Amino acid sequence: MNTTAQSAWENCLLFIKDNIPEQAYKTWFEPIQALDLKDNALHILVPSKFFYEWLEEHYVKLLKVALNKELGNDARLIYRIKMENGIGNKQPFTEQLPSSSRVTVTTQKIDVPVHNKSAEIRNPFVIPGIRNINIDSQLNSNYNFESFLEGDSNRLARSAGMAVANKPGGTSFNPLMIYGGVGLGKTHLAHAIGLEIKEKHPDKVVLYISAEIFMQQFVEAVRKNTRNDFIHFYQLVDVLIVDDIQFLSGKTGTQDTFFHIFNYLHQNGKQVILTSDKAPVDMQDIEQRLLSRFKWGLSAELTQPDYETRIAILNNILYRDGVTLPEEAVEYVAKHIKTNIRELEGSIISLIAQSSFNKKEITLDLAKSIVDKFVKNVKKEISIDYIQKVVSNYFQMDVETLQSATRKRHIVQARQLAMYFSKKLTKSSLANIGSKIGKRDHATVLHACKTVDNLLATDKQFKKFVDDLSAKLS
Repeated sequence: MNTTAQSAWENCLLFIKDNIPEQAYKTWFEPIQALDLKDNALHILVPSKFFYEWLEEHYVKLLKVALNKELGNDARLIYRIKMENGIGNKQPFTEQLPSSSRVTVTTQKIDVPVHNKSAEIRNPFVIPGIRNINIDSQLNSNYNFESFLEGDSNRLARSAGMAVANKPGGTSFNPLMIYGGVGLGKTHLAHAIGLEIKEKHPDKVVLYISAEIFMQQFVEAVRKNTRNDFIHFYQLVDVLIVDDIQFLSGKTGTQDTFFHIFNYLHQNGKQVILTSDKAPVDMQDIEQRLLSRFKWGLSAELTQPDYETRIAILNNILYRDGVTLPEEAVEYVAKHIKTNIRELEGSIISLIAQSSFNKKEITLDLAKSIVDKFVKNVKKEISIDYIQKVVSNYFQMDVETLQSATRKRHIVQARQLAMYFSKKLTKSSLANIGSKIGKRDHATVLHACKTVDNLLATDKQFKKFVDDLSAKLS
């Protein structure tokens, strides 16, 4: 590398750094390398064509001022674009690209040989032209707000979702974190928000992606040495929806990349929507800097639907499919299948299938028969209330005593055990567990769980309590 070029570029960077935000500097100028300086033309290497276009669109005037201050008014800037997926050992070629400034801009594409000789897609999704972005949003049109029925179990999350859809990136709900157990509608609501944004703001680039697919794309980008292109692609998005973000747990490299993508989107007024089976406070093996950002906006929990909401959901499914069921059969299903929406829909499908295949009229008796079989085949999720009853009975006290404020040792231990098993055997958040066990906060529940773990290792009698209760709750 020409040391004169390096020195000139470093002086330009000192001026640039003083005139733009720190994050923008890190994202768009730190990756640039100075290559050469000859005939008053500074040659710089940028990671991709998109990188060049972004600099030309947003920072060309700043580059011009910095370059003229350093090299004079006749200075020229030459971009060299590193083509990381080049095929074979092609000779570099030069093409003239238009510039919006009087600084002369020439770009050279430098092909770097790779082991895989086949043509490769540079971005995780096919984009027909960087400037004319046409990204498939990956949204399911069936998962809309019309079919996402409101109830006490989802009112906050649904209302926040509507607010975000009306003004993406312009509310305090950024990011919007939707969390809850299996089958409660997290994915449905995430798609509904995306579809509503597409409807109300057709100019917005919306993308839905599962965390699992995001990780696979990242691994592939690292393998192909196209990490910058991967990041730049996601920076094109106006609304990023990531489903099951908890799957990033323990994936340090993916978390680091998502951290930078999140920062860029948030700082530029873009909307981020996340779903998870846990609240941020309960997530394990997620970097603290990322968790803190998850808490910047609103975390809204989806809980099990109440009876009235289950009735409304069933009637909506029947209306959608053009099927009529006796009211008493619908009520029976709603009364006995309480866990989640997915199981409600599954039971109705089973009921309709039995009626159709066996040519039987749908009656209350048939509904009872199907639901009883269905419930037996579905693993029941133990509730916090049930755990409190089992623990209270074991220690020969009532639930009110267990939840009380008393500090008597045996009652405190019983309360801590109820919290411990609630965390272990349910998908409820620490905040929800604390709320149901004497209106305590999540920190109390966390302390209780740590206390139980410590006593298990040091107190044989206490270990017997845990073993006995485990057997009763299994």
